[in-house]
Amino acid sequence: MSLRTVQAVRYVAPMREGGSMPGLIEADDGELYIVKMRGAGQGPLALVAEVVSGEIARTLELNVPEIVLVEIDPVFGRNEGDPEIRDLLKASAGTNAGLAFVAESTMFDFAAGDAVSLELASSVVWLDSFVLNVDRTPRNANLLLCHDDLWLIDHGASLYFHHNWPTAQAKAASPFEEIRDHILIEWASEIRSVSALAHEQLSPQTLEGILQLVPDNWLTSDEATAEQRRSDYLRFFTERLKSSSIFEEEVQRARAQLV
Repeated sequence: MSLRTVQAVRYVAPMREGGSMPGLIEADDGELYIVKMRGAGQGPLALVAEVVSGEIARTLELNVPEIVLVEIDPVFGRNEGDPEIRDLLKASAGTNAGLAFVAESTMFDFAAGDAVSLELASSVVWLDSFVLNVDRTPRNANLLLCHDDLWLIDHGASLYFHHNWPTAQAKAASPFEEIRDHILIEWASEIRSVSALAHEQLSPQTLEGILQLVPDNWLTSDEATAEQRRSDYLRFFTERLKSSSIFEEEVQRARAQLV
């Protein structure tokens, strides 16, 4: 298991609807990527969440655009006219996270008649409860439709406990009440069945492999080494799986209030 590394060669456009202002960037493989930058407000931890939660989603057989590591040269963007973007690119020199651009896609919208199966809705809700993703709401679905396929994007707000590690243990066994605001909660009627499959798919070895995808310099801090942090994340996920009935019951409670 590994992520490809590409080199940024052309800044195409900012994606200003994102709070961290990701950019549409062309890489040296000729492809376009939505790049989340380490120099943005949430720093490298948002990139950790993007990679880890995105690859967990992929393990659960959900569609996630290819995630790549995007190298930004210190002089990349020096001719960018917008000073805010120029400063962001300068602060993001090094390794960043990119998601393959899904062409011909539209944002998922029930008002436009978009629909999703009960099983798929349940899988997405279970995933977001597991990784504490607060950013999949009617206001900001972070779901794309492309040729009738549903694609999950933007997991940078998940795993928010890693901004305050002493809260990790409590969050591992939390019901995650924020799930009541999930865009697909009303259709998540198959939580028990998708949970059984998820427990089979998310083995400790699989989770450890996903954590190894994260570059060391996104994890290292004054408080812990990269390997210590990987152990901390694995401990969180192990406890989260053991306690999954807690957040699954919360999903059922939240859904019961709507249907």
